[in-house]
Amino acid sequence: MLSESSAATVRATLPAVGAAIGEITTVFYDRLFEAHPELLRDLFNRGNQANGSQKQALAGSIAAFAGALLERPDERPDAMLGRIAHKHASLGITRDQYKVVHTHLFAAIAQVLGEAVTPEVAAAWDEVYWLMANALAAIEERLYAEAGAADGDTWREYRVESRHRETDDVLTFVVRPTDGAAVPSFRPGQYVSVRVELADGARQIRQYSLSGAPEGALRFTVKNVGGTPAGEVSRHLHERVREGDVIPVSAPFGDVFLEDGDAPLLLASAGIGCTPMIGMLTHLAATGSRRPVTVVHADRAPRTHALRAELDSLVARLPQTDAHVWYEEPQGPWPAERTGLLDLSTVEIPAGTTAYLCGPLPFLRAARAQLLAAGVAAADIHYEVFGPDLWLAQG
Repeated sequence: MLSESSAATVRATLPAVGAAIGEITTVFYDRLFEAHPELLRDLFNRGNQANGSQKQALAGSIAAFAGALLERPDERPDAMLGRIAHKHASLGITRDQYKVVHTHLFAAIAQVLGEAVTPEVAAAWDEVYWLMANALAAIEERLYAEAGAADGDTWREYRVESRHRETDDVLTFVVRPTDGAAVPSFRPGQYVSVRVELADGARQIRQYSLSGAPEGALRFTVKNVGGTPAGEVSRHLHERVREGDVIPVSAPFGDVFLEDGDAPLLLASAGIGCTPMIGMLTHLAATGSRRPVTVVHADRAPRTHALRAELDSLVARLPQTDAHVWYEEPQGPWPAERTGLLDLSTVEIPAGTTAYLCGPLPFLRAARAQLLAAGVAAADIHYEVFGPDLWLAQG
């Protein structure tokens, strides 16, 4: 994939580029948004820009991609590329935008590294960039073709049919296409993008897992994100979007979804990470699945556990399914072994289990380590993380 001459140059310069990649990406985004302020206003997640997580993800993915080319020159890092491509497709990224990124990224590299960027070094890293960019663009174009939107415009208008409060800070929305046409097909565990126009005129986009499949509609569940910065889009959806309102929603995307088969399943989630798991359980129940399923969930307290009643109902409908829930702050009688953080050592995990995880990064790391210790193969552990995937970017 990477030419021999460029591979030698990249190998020699990767430590220096890796050490400076954080500064490079900061300069890159400054230059990009100065030249194209509309990208920050209408495309990039302003919250992730403010807290620095998007910069970390970009920096890590470039360095990790270069490292993968050197370590496994005959293999393409498809897991990384697929994860990024699905997120890009949910935003409507197209091939021409990679040229804009290239212009400002390489200007940032030159600005930060100065004279160290010789023509040879620039050519080598240019090759790395276009190997990654062209591979991503090709995957994204395939995803658009599958969605019936070759130009990357997968947006449709949906009317909010209902909104249901799950907890104090979680709402479930059911939306139906305004054109009366069928909803797009999707795989259990995938997400859609939702675009809203905020008070300042910005059109911000966020992704939400599909938590069910009502007939002729889509259902997604949204936690009102607090903290600093608070979630702009989640707050808008909670406070401003009512039944009857129309919102743009993308076609479903996502590289983590329930695969067909008969292997035992483990669905592990924390907090609002329960949403794709409820989507998977809904599918299993609707298809009359008899697969052995173990559901594990960790939450702050019963009052914060979204979709709790639905979890109980779905488990009751599936003949070989059991659920284990941990609460850090139980209310009323609760087993001591299910109090505190998730502990999979107390759960029987059948041989050959395929696991799906969703939640914050510390939870994913802990759950994955426990699954590996229990003998689950690394290749059989799949995860979804909300926001920039800093774990994947670390290689």
